[in-house]
Amino acid sequence: MCGIAGIIYRTGAQNVGKDMIAMLQSMKHRGPDSTGYALYGPGAKDTIVLRYKLADANDPRDYEFADRLAKHRKQVEERIAQAGAQIVKVEAETDYAFRVTVRYAGDLKTLADLIEDVPMAEVLSIGHTLEIIKDLGDAETVGGQYGLDGFMGTHGIGHVRMATESDVDISGAHPYWAYPFADVAVVHNGQLTNYFYWRRRLERNGHRFQSECDSEIIAVYIAEKMSEGATLEEAMRASLEELDGVFTYICVTGDALGVCKDELAAKPLVLFESDDVVAMASEEIAIRAVIDHEINTYDPYESEVLVWTL
Repeated sequence: MCGIAGIIYRTGAQNVGKDMIAMLQSMKHRGPDSTGYALYGPGAKDTIVLRYKLADANDPRDYEFADRLAKHRKQVEERIAQAGAQIVKVEAETDYAFRVTVRYAGDLKTLADLIEDVPMAEVLSIGHTLEIIKDLGDAETVGGQYGLDGFMGTHGIGHVRMATESDVDISGAHPYWAYPFADVAVVHNGQLTNYFYWRRRLERNGHRFQSECDSEIIAVYIAEKMSEGATLEEAMRASLEELDGVFTYICVTGDALGVCKDELAAKPLVLFESDDVVAMASEEIAIRAVIDHEINTYDPYESEVLVWTL
């Protein structure tokens, strides 16, 4: 089941948080267990935004819970400093999820690995403009919890999940950051039949995976291709040859949004394009949630890759 959505503005930053909440909430029936957003804000060249979690919303709150979180949060901030990063600002979004702005010019893998060496710590995203926010509940619940209805940005993607093969937790929620590459994220609907082949191959290249989700494989695959010199479009076209299965996915970078359908095109995606905005989703109802006039939509064809850049 599940549902995916994406939007990119051609005329500059808009309230992408509000629009993504509306799009995803309209598809609540496709997956009420968790909701995730990958949003691209204005960013700054001299800082990066790091989002991480130390627990899950459904973890038991025993009498040591608060003390344990405080201890682990302190350890994370010590590891950030150990990596050579300067903390500019720390925001506690919930009692277990944090947004940290840092000045850092070093290796992102080193930074992420140091943080994730702290018990229960998981890096959700690192980027100059990318911020991944995901948690349990529907789009309005998660959007309200993290104050996303005022998030201004240029583009974003999101996912509503019905947990059928793994636990209902934040680690299993989409989107996924393409560890350890900045500003790349993916949402996807479908299944990779050569998942374990690519997981082993990418792990041999030094990548770690926090889930058993196909989307995380696709994100790292695309980012690795781009790190070798491919454009986003070239990397996505290569995925049609090398990733087997039935899938539709949306990939975003700091300045682009792309969509890819496999050769069977069995997983739904509806697309609307105008001079001002490009919006897409598993169902047309999601696009109509943010477009206030009559529209014509279309379905991308099989083996089709489409990319829009800022």
